[in-house]
Amino acid sequence: MHRQHTVTDSPYGPLTLVAEEGVLCGLYMVDQRHRPPQESFGARAETAAFDEARRQLDAYFAGELTEFTLELRLNGTPFQRRVWDGLRRIPYGETRSYGQLADALGARGASRAVGLANGRNPIGIIVPCHRVVGADGSLTGYGGGLARKRRLLDFEEGGTALF
Repeated sequence: MHRQHTVTDSPYGPLTLVAEEGVLCGLYMVDQRHRPPQESFGARAETAAFDEARRQLDAYFAGELTEFTLELRLNGTPFQRRVWDGLRRIPYGETRSYGQLADALGARGASRAVGLANGRNPIGIIVPCHRVVGADGSLTGYGGGLARKRRLLDFEEGGTALF
């Protein structure tokens, strides 16, 4: 497995992008919970996968993109991949509870398992785990921190450019 990484600026601080065999497989924030060790990211390099990811991230932060179309390699268990695919179906500017996401996946009553998979999302922002909230609409855990989650949700709700 050949991995490479780069670091790009964002309104949320530096983002580490990781590609495996030329396909984006990671987007990590500074101080992110469940961030893999730096040595697992491979050599620092520039690839076409990173160019396109940067282009789409810049458009998202400028308020011009509401749905990412990048090819992704989501490495995880089959259940985790189902959850991450479900996250990608939550529309821009909307939220779902963990229970609603579990129901949508046909896993009624598995909100805790959905939450654990959500927390292990390897491609933050692009796979929008920030769009999942508590059953009462409250902010709950986010690997990038609750302040970042609030900013992302406020940004999507208001559509105001961050750059």
